[in-house]
Amino acid sequence: MAASLRLGCQGIFRSLVAGVRSRGRVGGFRLLHTTERQWGAPSVQVCMPALSPTMEEGNIVKWLKKEGETVSAGDALCEIETDKAVVTMESSDDGILAKIMVHEGSRNIRLGSLIALMVDEGQDWTQVEIPSVQSPTPPSATTTGPAEVTAPPPKVPTQPGKLGVRISPAARHILDTHRIDPKIVTPSGPRGIITKEDALRVVSQKGDTAGKVVQPGPAIQPAAAVTPQQPAPPAVGLQRPAEPPISIPGKPPAPGTFTEIPTSNIRKVIAKRLTESKSTIPHAYASADCDLGAVLRLRKELAKDNIKVSVNDFIIKATAVTLKQMPEVNVTWSGEGPRQLESIDISIAVATDRGLITPIIKQAGSKGVQEIADTAKVLAQKARNGKLLPEEYQGGSFSISNLGMFGITGFSAVINPPQSCILAVGRSRTELALEEDEEGNPEVKRKEMLNVTLSSDGRLVSDDLASMFLDRFRTNLENPMNSALL
Repeated sequence: MAASLRLGCQGIFRSLVAGVRSRGRVGGFRLLHTTERQWGAPSVQVCMPALSPTMEEGNIVKWLKKEGETVSAGDALCEIETDKAVVTMESSDDGILAKIMVHEGSRNIRLGSLIALMVDEGQDWTQVEIPSVQSPTPPSATTTGPAEVTAPPPKVPTQPGKLGVRISPAARHILDTHRIDPKIVTPSGPRGIITKEDALRVVSQKGDTAGKVVQPGPAIQPAAAVTPQQPAPPAVGLQRPAEPPISIPGKPPAPGTFTEIPTSNIRKVIAKRLTESKSTIPHAYASADCDLGAVLRLRKELAKDNIKVSVNDFIIKATAVTLKQMPEVNVTWSGEGPRQLESIDISIAVATDRGLITPIIKQAGSKGVQEIADTAKVLAQKARNGKLLPEEYQGGSFSISNLGMFGITGFSAVINPPQSCILAVGRSRTELALEEDEEGNPEVKRKEMLNVTLSSDGRLVSDDLASMFLDRFRTNLENPMNSALL
């Protein structure tokens, strides 16, 4: 009897322990609350996702859920600014948003970095278990709120008997330039980090000579430190007066002579891709003038039926028709060689406050000019609002950049890799030309001419092929009815 009772108690004890380890509940009732508080509720980590192929880091624009709110799979968690647009991140699990680790306004969050914690429904989200090892963010990441995840400071060699000095890269550069001992600077950053503002404040208060560490070698004085009232020595013969250099090669400008501008992720990607394009793609250029007379007359006829289309919509359609007639131009470079594309997807350049982005009009060859006009308007508005989906700006087989609305008569555009061509469109201009009328008599006529310049990849599109493309494009644009633009 005693043995049976002992075995029964052991079985109940094992069941209780197993229940506490799994969920902290048995039969719907919470057990050992103090023990669960000590251990903490097991969490599900939410990390910074890759929302575009070229994305390396992102910015938290806005959290759409608050701590303690119930989240279902597919619910919008937050808005993330990628290198292309602002994308809504959706939850892949059900649960409760327990802890926001990276607050709104945080920038340059690396992929895979921990941004939030979730717990299963029914658990005490206030006692969520915080992981001891968190994904680091780059040192340049800044936050506007009291975020729990902060950027790790750069490593600074420690001195015997004293703790190491925490200092940001920008502040270190300024202090090293002016040879100021970081130990005399009062830090104002989080966790005692010396910020750039702290370094500039010491430079302005102490001057270039205050707090300098005596080191061998001549100290180079910045140009801004020279008093402009000092008279220059008189010139002797052909000797030129000694003047301080405006800048020293390899040295940054003096503090206070410039203002640093924050760089968005889109600007960083644009700079990277432009450098890649001009350094790896052999650009070739060819220009042509097109007569817009037929297009302008057709626009007026369509306007009578309340169909509003722009000249740029006709240009997009004429390009798509030309690519359909000359598929050898509808190619991209894969790194090993050319790739023939089956679909004609036209990328249109749209200027936004965050930089230039190229949404795509897909299957432009099978769309009419009115459908192209409607699609282009929607994509342009979404691009300016930062609401483009990844599939709306990734890919493309041919780009068009139109600067005519800014008064530019002609320019040369940079190819958008891995595409092979981009068409630069300027503003139209009025010209007078001498032509014969129906009876053969010469008369002066007014023409509306448009200049276009094709930038092509010399590895994929030869000069004669580019010339043939422009000639075919001009024919299609000047004869909109014959090229089935509608």
